[in-house]
Amino acid sequence: MSTEDKMNIDEKRKYLRTMQKRYVKADKRTKGELLDEMEAVTGLNRKTLIRLMATSLERTPRSRERGNSYGPEVDRALRVIYESADGICAERLTSNLVWWAEHLAAHGELELTPELREQLSHLSDSTVARRLAELQQDWPRLPHPVQPKPGRRYPAHIPMLCPPRDISEPGHFEVDLVHHYGPTAAGEYAYTLDVQ
Repeated sequence: MSTEDKMNIDEKRKYLRTMQKRYVKADKRTKGELLDEMEAVTGLNRKTLIRLMATSLERTPRSRERGNSYGPEVDRALRVIYESADGICAERLTSNLVWWAEHLAAHGELELTPELREQLSHLSDSTVARRLAELQQDWPRLPHPVQPKPGRRYPAHIPMLCPPRDISEPGHFEVDLVHHYGPTAAGEYAYTLDVQ
């Protein structure tokens, strides 16, 4: 069975619940055939299937959740590295975490201990993405810049047509001259000449 075709735990339990109804009513020979089929479909061991057929197949929640593996020092380091790397994605950041940490420590931006270096080297892409998502909740949000609306009446009076591409006679082209300046035309400015 390929990796893409493997069932997850919930799918296996759902399948086993439907098979359990037939298994309970079956004779010894039919139970063996059903076990063969369940073994082929789920990939579970035969003894495991026999044990599961005698239970309710309801999944019980964990008695206690696993604690955090990484402390606040990793979060602080991730925040500094993420900001220094100009907010690149977690997948690109994870492969270079140790390099970034060493580089920032050399410039006094980060305090890098051997324990922190070890923890940074073991972080996965998904863990970095999860930690950064939690950290970003506390960061202030910048307002979106308001884009000025372009003037609509002036471009309507300027004919902007590209010549057809299939003209074989030389000398046909379109010229566009753009004047680049700020709020006023005073001071230094530039022109761009575009020829098509």
